[in-house]
Amino acid sequence: MTDLLHRADRLRADRTPFVLATVVRAERPTSAKAGDRALVLPDGTMEGFVGGTCAESTVRLQGLRLLETGESTLLRITPDGSDVTSEREGLLTVSNPCLSGGTLEIFLETMIPAPLVYVQGEAPVARAMVDVARSIGWEAVSGPASAVPLDASAVVVASHGRDEIESLTAAVRADVPYIALVASRKRALAVIGELPLTDLEKARIHAPAGLDIGARTAPEIALSILAEVISKRPRQTAPPPGRIELPLLQVPAVSKVAVAKDVICAMDVAISPDALQYEHEGTMYYFCGSGCRRAFIDNPARYL
Repeated sequence: MTDLLHRADRLRADRTPFVLATVVRAERPTSAKAGDRALVLPDGTMEGFVGGTCAESTVRLQGLRLLETGESTLLRITPDGSDVTSEREGLLTVSNPCLSGGTLEIFLETMIPAPLVYVQGEAPVARAMVDVARSIGWEAVSGPASAVPLDASAVVVASHGRDEIESLTAAVRADVPYIALVASRKRALAVIGELPLTDLEKARIHAPAGLDIGARTAPEIALSILAEVISKRPRQTAPPPGRIELPLLQVPAVSKVAVAKDVICAMDVAISPDALQYEHEGTMYYFCGSGCRRAFIDNPARYL
């Protein structure tokens, strides 16, 4: 268990989203017990233990679905469908007929990295950006233009003339959702005019940076920039003409869950490297548990 929690800490440090599954109640007969834990990674692999292959298959599928939404939930897995209709907020009940007979309740806690703001420059505004972003629970780092993180939600260039062209160009070509240049309106126009980008690409750069809230000090300017980042979160209304707005502060990209149907018990199974599978006549079949897989291997014709 200690190794598993250390692994979770490493995933957080690497900004890798994952789901921490913790068994909070186990009704016999089950192989899991309260306190057992597992990690569900974005590719569907699992580390740890929350029950046999049938329970694991359900946790994998629901964990991958939660990674798409960023939500957490209490998952109840039962061997029959008697409780499926008694849904309550924050509770998801799934019937898995392959269970040995017990009921499991597992809390699925989705761990999504905080929005990342990448700051280029060492001016007072750049230092204030890092401090203010961290104060609201975001992650903020500073560094050169060549090191823009792939999952950055925003890039703020506050270098006062140093490497601005390179930084802005790199941020646009990396498809960072929000890009801003800290400069006066006159100088900002001059810098953008020198960029080796198309007009549409240049239109993505916010310059001068931040909302007009009358900011004067470095922390106030940093606050106005973060307020603009927040204001650009996805909305139902169309973006204003002449400016391209990319989605901001989203759950990190996780590919849509691919699901197969277990031909034995009709359970949905997430297609992943860890899923139980068997190839028959050129087609790959996926199974919720080893029992279903064995039944299919023994007599494929019966189920096809």
